[in-house]
Amino acid sequence: MKGLVGYVMAMENHRPYVAMLFIQFVYAGMALFSKAAIAKGMNPYVFVVYRQACASLALAPFAFFLERKKDAPLSYSTLCKIFLVSLCGLTLSLNLYYVAIGFTSATFAAATTNTIPAITFIMAVFIGMESIPMKHFHGIAKVLGSVVGVSGAMVFAFVKGPALKFMGWYPEIKKGISDSSVEQNSKGEWIKGSLMMLAANTAWSLWLILQGPIIKQYPAKLRLTTLQCFFSCIQSVVLAAVVERNPSSWKLAWDLNLLSIAYCGIVVTGITYWLQVWTIEKKGPVFTSMFTPLALIITAVFSAFLWKETLYWGSVGGAVLLVVGLYCVLWGKNREDGKSVTNEQRQESKEEIVLECITHH
Repeated sequence: MKGLVGYVMAMENHRPYVAMLFIQFVYAGMALFSKAAIAKGMNPYVFVVYRQACASLALAPFAFFLERKKDAPLSYSTLCKIFLVSLCGLTLSLNLYYVAIGFTSATFAAATTNTIPAITFIMAVFIGMESIPMKHFHGIAKVLGSVVGVSGAMVFAFVKGPALKFMGWYPEIKKGISDSSVEQNSKGEWIKGSLMMLAANTAWSLWLILQGPIIKQYPAKLRLTTLQCFFSCIQSVVLAAVVERNPSSWKLAWDLNLLSIAYCGIVVTGITYWLQVWTIEKKGPVFTSMFTPLALIITAVFSAFLWKETLYWGSVGGAVLLVVGLYCVLWGKNREDGKSVTNEQRQESKEEIVLECITHH
């Protein structure tokens, strides 16, 4: 009996780890499915419309039933602010992301996601929401990690180097869906896609920063997120209608495109959101952030074996810098919070970080 109780306790302790592994596989699948749909010919602007529509529908029941008793009055000014935040963050970020992934690769998309904490920190410093305590080691770690992380993204994007030898047995892909690499896209397209991806991450970082003031005015987090997804869907409809005039681009069939949309809108936004919220409550936001590089590794492996994407030493070096920079920023932030943040502020910080999980790239 004691052995059975011990086994149950051990399984209970490992559940957050299993949940985070599953979440990283889901995020890797998001990059892979998104790339597959765009490479197959789906318009990226239309993709965002359908994804945000699925996300809104997936979150609406939870927002209604779980927060129906929560007192959160919605004024006209607050509604306008939510609309603008959705435009500057979700709509701009997602549209840039899906256009960029058509010029780059799923692996690059997963890699540059690791720059978001560093970009967020840099932007917060410029607008006065963060300080740089250079007299303390944790402040130096945050600055150094930000510089290393952004540098890693640049190396990953612009430094090719020799191909990894163990990938040499892959045949060249002449047809079908293949990941966009330097051989398939011109250098100019790759550079354009890389810059657009970094711009998408910058817009996403801005969205994260703006969540703090908004959530204080409208503390119903699920309803807030559902509203932002809904507004983003409307805004993306207008953008897609202007950019894409061909009605056939809006048609969906029972194929990979529909599967990708449903996966990104329902699985990523719905199931993964709740799992990550649960894990944050159990282990804290730093624990969940530490698993982020796994999505890059999983995406790289699946891209290599499924779509024969060639990996280069320059990309590997950039990925290493990205991960090192990420952990430096997380370590510095964790030490800073441990020294200077009260329990009430930690809870507030946790609520804000929860929002990062909802429509993660």
